[in-house]
Amino acid sequence: MNYYLNKLMTYHEVHRMDREGFSVTKIADYLGMNWRTAKRLLKLSEDEFEQELTKPKGRKKTLEDYTEFVKGKLEIHADTSAAQMHDWLKECHQDFPEVSQKTIFNFVHSVRTTYNILKTEAVREYTMVPELAYGMQGQVDFGFYNMATTLGKTRKVQFFTFVLSRSRYKYVLFQDTPFTTQDVIQAHELAFNYIEGCPKEIVYDQDRLFIVSENLGDLILTAEFRAYVKRRSFITHFCKKADPESKGKVENVVGYVKKNFLYNRSFKDLETLNSEARGWLNRTANALEHGTTKRIPQDEHGIEAKFLDPYHPIELVVKQLPTYAVHKDNKISYKGNLYSLPYGTYKGKNTTIQLKEAGSELIMLDEKYGELCRHEINLLRGQKIIARDHKRDKNTAIVEMMEEFCELMENKLQALDWIERIRNHKPRYIRDQIQSLKVTVTGLDPYIASRALDYACENGILSATDFKAIVETMNRKQQNEVLQGPKIIQLNPLSGTSKRIADTDPQRSDLGSYDTFFTN
Repeated sequence: MNYYLNKLMTYHEVHRMDREGFSVTKIADYLGMNWRTAKRLLKLSEDEFEQELTKPKGRKKTLEDYTEFVKGKLEIHADTSAAQMHDWLKECHQDFPEVSQKTIFNFVHSVRTTYNILKTEAVREYTMVPELAYGMQGQVDFGFYNMATTLGKTRKVQFFTFVLSRSRYKYVLFQDTPFTTQDVIQAHELAFNYIEGCPKEIVYDQDRLFIVSENLGDLILTAEFRAYVKRRSFITHFCKKADPESKGKVENVVGYVKKNFLYNRSFKDLETLNSEARGWLNRTANALEHGTTKRIPQDEHGIEAKFLDPYHPIELVVKQLPTYAVHKDNKISYKGNLYSLPYGTYKGKNTTIQLKEAGSELIMLDEKYGELCRHEINLLRGQKIIARDHKRDKNTAIVEMMEEFCELMENKLQALDWIERIRNHKPRYIRDQIQSLKVTVTGLDPYIASRALDYACENGILSATDFKAIVETMNRKQQNEVLQGPKIIQLNPLSGTSKRIADTDPQRSDLGSYDTFFTN
């Protein structure tokens, strides 16, 4: 059906429905048109509508006069964007009308379509990379991931990944602070120990941990990393980020760690996470068939290890962190700025802390208790950087929390001694530990709580998570006993010699005889 007949039938259908009493809205909905169109058609007579159909179709576009200009520009520069073309039109035509960005985009697109001028983009061509020789190359990359803690909070962890290019044998190391150059050097040593050797070449990103600057194509390594590479004698190769031909193998490992190991895993502490990662490497990452090579990395590593340079531990020069004096109002002075410390950090004139720069963060450390806090480094001078919660006496609050937990236990002294041991074992996580313990004990059967505490003390268990597991086990055992009912013990009266004797009715004295004794 041609255009003319289709339009004519629609017109008659609109008038038919109107004669039958349908509203304009109902007509529009039924025919799938705008209600204004239906209303306009009802106002037109059949002759008027036929005249409208015979009129020349189309109208001159607002920007039609600029077609040749746009066509000429696109023929010379086919990759020109609509936004840039808009600027050129305004620059070269003082009378260019004000139109929307969408109008410009549609107009440029129509010119491209009419004259078949396709937009060219620089597309990188990739080629398949041949497998390298055994022992030739390793690749290094970093990743980060936001993990949920066992207490429902979030902890950002960062990780170092290493993979041997031929065997795909992997290694991963986690930290909860940004890596420094010294941390990276230590991670290399742990990786070489794990893979039992050192490859001839290692591929990296152009990362600030390795490179100070790029001097007209000549990469200048950091002093620490340059000295380490010289001692280890491996070749360094630096490439740009997201370069699959150069270091796609290790980039795949970063994604594998996130999607297979870290996904839905809870963070307890760093030591546990690295221990779990080692188990994952042994049972999954290095034990399953690789999707590309169709070989098992552990088996391939058995071959590749023979081609690696032998690994001999070297003594690393541990750079001591600088110490800073703590002012009596719990702050330090660093590069012209004042940074706050948690309430109670100052403990006399000789109180000092250590500082560690990690990226854009400044980490305050105590030799005994570890990390105290961290601040974003301020590049200005004369600033006071104060954290809100540093005004609170956290030590007092923790003592109060410890006392509150002890009040929930029957043996308060035993509970206090146990919670002090946890505080010394995990000072950074003591607040989280107590909160978890309070949740576990609140509303708990005192007998179960006491038995669980006894078990934890006897077996040296210093973890709120493990304590909760003990309680849950004891609760299940108690519930099973209730479901099975009380245990009935069958007694044997009188040593079981004769049940008849047990049923014997003893002789009874006449009360009158006692009256005789008392009256005489």
